[in-house]
Amino acid sequence: MNLSALAYDLRMDAVEIIRAGKAGHIGGDMSVMEILTELYFAQMRISPEEAEDPDRDRFVLSKGHSMEAYYAVLARKGFLDKEEILKGFSQFGSPYIGHPNNKLPGIEMNSGSLGHGLPVCVGMAKAGKMDGRDYRVYVVMGDGELAEGSVWEGAMAAAQYHLDNLCAVVDRNRLQISGNTEEVMGLDDLHAKFRSFGWHVIDVADGNDVAELHQAFEEAKETKGKPTVLIANTVKGKGSPIMENRADWHHHVPTDEEYERIMADLQAEKTRREEA
Repeated sequence: MNLSALAYDLRMDAVEIIRAGKAGHIGGDMSVMEILTELYFAQMRISPEEAEDPDRDRFVLSKGHSMEAYYAVLARKGFLDKEEILKGFSQFGSPYIGHPNNKLPGIEMNSGSLGHGLPVCVGMAKAGKMDGRDYRVYVVMGDGELAEGSVWEGAMAAAQYHLDNLCAVVDRNRLQISGNTEEVMGLDDLHAKFRSFGWHVIDVADGNDVAELHQAFEEAKETKGKPTVLIANTVKGKGSPIMENRADWHHHVPTDEEYERIMADLQAEKTRREEA
């Protein structure tokens, strides 16, 4: 399976969902897509048939506002129906809300209030160790989210309990709703921070490259005695020049003209990657 091309196909699905619901967080949807694609189609032991299997891998989208990307992946994986999402997204009374809803198949926990995902995943990983199970736990966080103190409490506990079955990913696109992360609440040296908390740190120079992500996730699986974090350097709004590296596209809903331009850009990039 050509995961690089698939990520662009899924980007188009996410943009369709945003257009249908007239809501969403398009910038982060685009930056996180290769991470979700690699996890769901190459790394995790997870499927609709294994949804209740106690040995399934666990995933939590802590940056829950990137739900449209997550919907696209869950639908393509077979957990959800894309047409139902398009009809119901962001509509009154619909379960297809703008953040993860664990009443829907394939979603482990509700998230949205930032800073909760990692601490909960520490509990999941610790439970796996206590129960003697070999599942792995993955959590994706936004870089702006790392200003939440609960993230660092979770990070400290994960190292304390040697949770080598836990892998965190930071979607390091350097932009949050109010601007550049280093101006809002500086994070660098982020690698040194996680190392000081006892984590194995992997820098993914291009977090929108599935080959680099694959290598990093494989290294995480081989790391013993401590949790691993991938610092995935991504591009907010990845896939169309009108969105890329712009904080004002954090939750911008495209106009008709913008929609046509974005979809053309994404289709062109998908085709290029299919032919590469």
